[in-house]
Amino acid sequence: MTATKKSSILKPSLDWLLIFVPISIALRFIPSFNNPTALFICSCLAIIPLAGWMGKATEHLAEHLGQGIGGLLNATFGNAAELIIALFALSKGLEGVVKASITGSIIGNMLLVLGFSLVAGGAKFKTQKFDRTAAGTTATALTLAAIALLIPTVFHLSAAQVPVASGGWTPQKEQNLSLAIAIVLFLTYLGTLYFSLVTHKNLFVGEAIQGAAEGVGKEEEKAGEHWSKGKSIMVLLIATAFVALISEFLVGAVEEARGALGFTEVFVGVIVVAIIGNAAEHSSAILMAMRNKMDLSLGIALGSSLQIALFVAPVLIFASYLFGKPMNLEFTIPEVVAVIGSVIIAQQIASDGESNWVEGLQLLAVYAILGILFYYLPDAQHAATSAH
Repeated sequence: MTATKKSSILKPSLDWLLIFVPISIALRFIPSFNNPTALFICSCLAIIPLAGWMGKATEHLAEHLGQGIGGLLNATFGNAAELIIALFALSKGLEGVVKASITGSIIGNMLLVLGFSLVAGGAKFKTQKFDRTAAGTTATALTLAAIALLIPTVFHLSAAQVPVASGGWTPQKEQNLSLAIAIVLFLTYLGTLYFSLVTHKNLFVGEAIQGAAEGVGKEEEKAGEHWSKGKSIMVLLIATAFVALISEFLVGAVEEARGALGFTEVFVGVIVVAIIGNAAEHSSAILMAMRNKMDLSLGIALGSSLQIALFVAPVLIFASYLFGKPMNLEFTIPEVVAVIGSVIIAQQIASDGESNWVEGLQLLAVYAILGILFYYLPDAQHAATSAH
């Protein structure tokens, strides 16, 4: 028994990164340790395992609430870490980081998460199969999201050519347009939830609940660990509180840190924030692919992108009005092109119902190319297209 415990402790785990939680707190509150760059890096690393614990607590809690409510809980908390970080950034007026994190999360899940999953699964299995109907439905919904992200940018570029006196572009019109689109996206999200949790739950929820039970890890299964509802709620609340605390540290240090690290605002949002917010989900999707459960792996990767587009983005638009700093859904042309390209590739992957490792490699190559683009993309361009 002791040997088993020792081996589980020594096994590589995201929980090792929890050491950065107290380190981040020390960097934030002890004046002699003040270093914004170190605080930013440590905060990024600290959020990764905390998001993992939020996900684990949500999965255990879902087991107590039945398939319907459990599935809704998983869908709602699936991107809680990204939402919390974005809300803090929004409250600090970092609209560029917030908008970039939306597109970054969508792109990251479709290319990075799915790419690593296909490579990991394909390394063990020559060909992996999945349900084309479920994957295709999600991919189609992602097309809607891509169109919704494209429209405000097209409106800005076309309406800007028309004089204001003749009904041309104004900041108020763009905000109204974005708010209307956010409402449509949110209503679509509710419809998608109804589809996946009620009318066609056999395609989604059964696999999701099964995966949730398996996703807690082989060690927990062997030990027969079962969390009570009280423990699940307590862990969820504590993890969420720490994610909120560390997110405040991260957002507070981002301006100075990105200057020191040579990162642009759009790179921080599209790449850095998106990756740390999704890291826990990354590991779950990859684990499922290695167990040849591609329906669940695709569900995590594509479903997370869909939640960002249809749920997180509208919620951030609504929240921006509460903060007194209304945000629009106009993105840079590179961001829009990246999202549309990612959706097209995801649809191609989902269309034939099977995958292999080279498809994953291709997804990762596209993500690397986009990462290079956003690294060199100047803030000036982002500011120019976001100017009111």
